[in-house]
Amino acid sequence: MDQIYVNLWAVEYQQQYYLIYFCLNLALPPVFKFNRGAGFKSEVMKVLKFGGTSVGSAERMKRVAELTDIPGKRIVVLSAMSGTTDQLVKINEALSKKNNKEAATLIGELEPRYLNTIDALFRNEEYTGKAREIIRGHFDFLRSFTQDVFTSEEEKTVLAEGELMTTEIFQLYLEEMKIPSALLPALNFMRINEEGEPDMPYIEKHLKKELSKHLHTELLITQGYICRNPFGQVDNLKRGGSDYTASLIGAAAGAEEIQIWTDIDGMHNNDPRHVPDTYPIAELSFDEAEELAYFGAKILHPACILPAQKMNIPVRLLNTLQLEARGTVIKQNAEGGSIKAVAAKDNITVIKIKSERMLMAYGFLRNVFEVFERYKTPIDMIATSEVAVSLTIDNNTYLDPIVNELKNYATVDVETNQVIICIVGDFLAEKHGYATKIFNSLAQIPIRMISYGGSKNNISLLIGAGHKKEALMALNKGVFSNR
Repeated sequence: MDQIYVNLWAVEYQQQYYLIYFCLNLALPPVFKFNRGAGFKSEVMKVLKFGGTSVGSAERMKRVAELTDIPGKRIVVLSAMSGTTDQLVKINEALSKKNNKEAATLIGELEPRYLNTIDALFRNEEYTGKAREIIRGHFDFLRSFTQDVFTSEEEKTVLAEGELMTTEIFQLYLEEMKIPSALLPALNFMRINEEGEPDMPYIEKHLKKELSKHLHTELLITQGYICRNPFGQVDNLKRGGSDYTASLIGAAAGAEEIQIWTDIDGMHNNDPRHVPDTYPIAELSFDEAEELAYFGAKILHPACILPAQKMNIPVRLLNTLQLEARGTVIKQNAEGGSIKAVAAKDNITVIKIKSERMLMAYGFLRNVFEVFERYKTPIDMIATSEVAVSLTIDNNTYLDPIVNELKNYATVDVETNQVIICIVGDFLAEKHGYATKIFNSLAQIPIRMISYGGSKNNISLLIGAGHKKEALMALNKGVFSNR
């Protein structure tokens, strides 16, 4: 009789500790891999996100199918076909105005695009018929909103249709191509809390439950962007939320890597829409990427960095149209000691608050910041002097009531149409020359505010919007010309 060895491991899973006893003659659950002497770990998994342009046509979908037909466990997160969400927003606007006839027209304009994509995508009449039936069901559902009273609670249900249609059609195409796969409904596990933030304990618990239904399926397809709120209603993670979905799934599943596939070959050192001869950055730290995403780099949703950073999961930015491109990898220990990139954030408003007393009078700054907190309006930059404080915001929704309250404490001036130029890199205090290089480059640009020292990864400058392109060009020449 063979001897049975019993071992005890402490395994950290979902931030809780479980003691797992097992015998060597017992089979391990398929969702775990066992390395002798190292305990259990989650099965190696990758999360791959593809944006709207990557699935914007039949040819693009075929390309994505090829890219995802690789060995190993992977979850593929898809956005809606490009242009769909914009059209659904217009449909919502028409329905909100009780203009049901216009809404029906807009729905009718969107449907042929999906039907034409189906005709170009599928080869077999049987699968073409199944796909058309799927689309017919979704568009009948959209038309049902034109037959009844439309409420604001239903707007996000309408917006979710783009992701639902795209994933169902794509997964059916994989089925036709004999690529084993399954749908992983995001509405079954993705949820936000009452503050509108991801409910991670819920996501982890219910994602695990969904994954357990597909233990032997390596390729799983799910929707980006969409989720439920605490009341179970359909909601979303706002524009660009598919990146966020991928990062949240990666963190909850303990993924090996998160890949964000777009039509750009990585995060560039400057804005290619305004500056020629930009280039993709090979490596960024999580902190550097977060600064760039927040301050204007459109390739990446700002919120998607944090979940990956917390779990130390590398994020790789890749190009579906340029497979040979290296892209950008975002990780904990990226190469430092240099200026990495420049980004610009538009539509900035600067608020100048001048106190009649000393600025540092007890409670003054607290009163100022409490006003912004009450109206849930984040502050981007801040500069202080003895009797004044200037700060910037990028959301003017509550600008008037904010200004009215601030006038209780001080004189207030407001200027709109400003831009924040963000220079990102590794600006350690003991290193010399970076600030000189930056400000020499901008010698001819009027600078309104400077934020330097709050972060070792960011120098931010406020300028008028009319100087944006000139500033980006000057920095490209003065900072990156010797590359």
